[in-house]
Amino acid sequence: MIDSHCHFDFPPFADNSDYYLDLARQAGVSHIVIPSVGERNWQQVRNLCHTGGPTAPALSYALGMHPFFAEEHGPQTLARLEQALEQARNDPCCVAVGECGLDFAIPDADRRQQTDWLSAQLSLSNQFNLPVILHCRKAFPELLKCLKSCPPVRGGVYHAFSGSLQQATQLLDLGIKIGVGGTITYRRANKTRTTIAQLPLDALLLETDAPDMPPAGFQGEPNRPDRVVQVLNALTELRSESVAQLTQATNKNAEVLFALPSQI
Repeated sequence: MIDSHCHFDFPPFADNSDYYLDLARQAGVSHIVIPSVGERNWQQVRNLCHTGGPTAPALSYALGMHPFFAEEHGPQTLARLEQALEQARNDPCCVAVGECGLDFAIPDADRRQQTDWLSAQLSLSNQFNLPVILHCRKAFPELLKCLKSCPPVRGGVYHAFSGSLQQATQLLDLGIKIGVGGTITYRRANKTRTTIAQLPLDALLLETDAPDMPPAGFQGEPNRPDRVVQVLNALTELRSESVAQLTQATNKNAEVLFALPSQI
């Protein structure tokens, strides 16, 4: 399995990465994509992906400016992001721009600033021929407008999707895949579960968003990349495909989107 979205540089992983990588490997996780949140952890995710052991799951990273951490981004952060992406141009471990997007759920969110930052990062994704990893809360119409104004040529993924079939279809029409996470493990999440059950198989990526978004049964605990198994099992309950078919398809989707080495 490929965990397409895991903040593996965050606690508790940062203090004992070998232990959590071993848990992931035992669970069948072959690759983890680590998005960054801002300049403060660009170097950290880079270093992490270049120091993994030969038996650990492969690690890849993305560079971006997360809207939730807007207060940490300064006037020159975009310029430094462009420089960082230029430095990573020939680094096969750098597979995307992100995590980026819009978060209007933040109190007193500067919507214009967030929109400008997202538009700039979409442009950077095209400049460096990379897909985007998208975050969105309470801003779906605005996100769609940005995507239509600057379509990412390499596509992207809307992570932690929890919306309607209409919203998912709009994203797919723009070349954006759907990140399927712990939300579908909760039976009360009827809208999301129904939507994921109806989407084409080539639209779906597995993710944990660890240490956030723990699956059902693990509330109150830090999420972990090995718990992508719970997401896969829930997906199997919702769809007609077998575990093997879902694993193969979601792996392929991640491999194509992020240009990862094939598991086959």
